[in-house]
Amino acid sequence: MNKIYSLLVITFVFISCGEKKATSIEDLITKGSLKELTAKKKEITSNLEAINTDLAAINNAISKKDTIKKLPLITTITAKEEIFKHYLEIQGNVKTKQNILIYPEMPGILKKIYVKEGQSVTKGQLLATIDDGGLSNQVAQLEATTQLAKTTYERQKRLWEQKIGSEIQFLQTKTSYESQRNLLKQLKSQQAKASIRAPFSGVIDDVIKEVGTVIAPGQGSEVFRIVNLNNMYVEAEIPERYITSVQKNKDVKIEFPVLGTSVNSTIRQVGSFINPNNRSFKIEVPVANKNGNVKPNLTAKLQINDYTDTKAILIPQSIISENANGEQFVYAIKDKNANNEAIAERVIIKTGKTQGNFIEVLDNLPVGTEIIKEGARSVNNGQTVKVINK
Repeated sequence: MNKIYSLLVITFVFISCGEKKATSIEDLITKGSLKELTAKKKEITSNLEAINTDLAAINNAISKKDTIKKLPLITTITAKEEIFKHYLEIQGNVKTKQNILIYPEMPGILKKIYVKEGQSVTKGQLLATIDDGGLSNQVAQLEATTQLAKTTYERQKRLWEQKIGSEIQFLQTKTSYESQRNLLKQLKSQQAKASIRAPFSGVIDDVIKEVGTVIAPGQGSEVFRIVNLNNMYVEAEIPERYITSVQKNKDVKIEFPVLGTSVNSTIRQVGSFINPNNRSFKIEVPVANKNGNVKPNLTAKLQINDYTDTKAILIPQSIISENANGEQFVYAIKDKNANNEAIAERVIIKTGKTQGNFIEVLDNLPVGTEIIKEGARSVNNGQTVKVINK
């Protein structure tokens, strides 16, 4: 305390003398000799050195007695092992293997339509009939002649078994009957083509032709579109660099932005062909469609789990900095005392995959390390900081 008092007295006297001899100093500057100027400079310098020494002592005393230091305030997180799942995000389209156009198998006039758009049908259900141009009459006549040929053959067979009649008569009646039967079978098969039936169970999405339209097999004569919405899947193209990580049975989250819904599934099929145009391969992911809202060609976003680490160390990307050499680093703390004061230490790290706001640390960050989170951008290596974790 005596030093502080003496310093203040010296400073006051020095300033007072300076004010009183201000004119003398000016005169000395303009009229004084070199010897006089040098002597004055030496006197003032000596006084300044004494003042600086005393100021340093005072600052040191203040530092020791001041219990409230102005240290950078920071928060920390502790490095720990976590399960880390990385997801590849890709866009795909909904498809179904049962989405076809139904064509007629024989030419003729569309006679009758039995279903309407949006109607559910079962496999084999009659959808429409075509005028067969008298084919049904031919079938009826041939059935009658075939029945006669059968009766004749059966009678001749009984006689031949009783050794009555000639063998040639028996063979003739047998050949006639078999010929008639085969012809009837072919004619009925042709007649069946006049009936358009559902190839599988599904929904009639579109009735394309109207009753009375002349139709024929071939392009441009589609009668119906039938879709089965129960067997849906998403098809997506995956860049070839993921060929080792995107495999069959991998978990997938499917999001439908338009519907505002998402479902979980797995990869059902992985393509064996790399498209040379875009260097990608295809995958199929089945979609459950219980309420029927998922439609063919609907856009879907896939999140494919292509990488998993059960003992990963994750940190926020926002606390990572980069030095002039391109190395990534974070600040950890060491030597923390009872007052939560510690030393900031720069740690060079190696990072891996990212997911959201977090990044995986692959090297040089042991479990249990306290890493500076809030305040990481405002501290320097070796600086004393104060931890204020809640």
